[in-house]
Amino acid sequence: MQKICLFPGTFDPITLGHVDVIKRALPLFDKIIVAVGKNVGKAPMYSPEQRQSWIEDIFKDEDKVSAAVYEGLTVNFCKEVDAQYILRGIRYVSDFEYEKTIADANRTLDPHIETFFLTCEPKYTSIASTIVRDIIRNGGDASLFLPEVVSTSILQHR
Repeated sequence: MQKICLFPGTFDPITLGHVDVIKRALPLFDKIIVAVGKNVGKAPMYSPEQRQSWIEDIFKDEDKVSAAVYEGLTVNFCKEVDAQYILRGIRYVSDFEYEKTIADANRTLDPHIETFFLTCEPKYTSIASTIVRDIIRNGGDASLFLPEVVSTSILQHR
């Protein structure tokens, strides 16, 4: 049985921190699906299709990584794509507290899906999509926090 992992998030936009977590998770799983969630509680800066396209472009040479867009409960999407694992990146203790609450709820909804937490490299702990969006909205250079394909795409559309 393949070890399929879902890495859910808004990825608005995907950052170097996200990419770091995905790359370090590669040896742990046979397949990682980076799942762009449509969150009704958030007003994204970029369309789900744009975010999916960036992920596909970043990992075009990595067969184990694919991208998808989903809506609804993460555990339901896990069942849809046969994922037995959920991956979450942790930067700070506060991230862990929040993510553990979600992991506990997911475990209650489906005890067969396990959540893995990976801390990001220290150099990426200060990178958050919220901060990156703020930099972009205010005309700043966010390229230090973004994969090249993302920063190039954003610059082209300014």
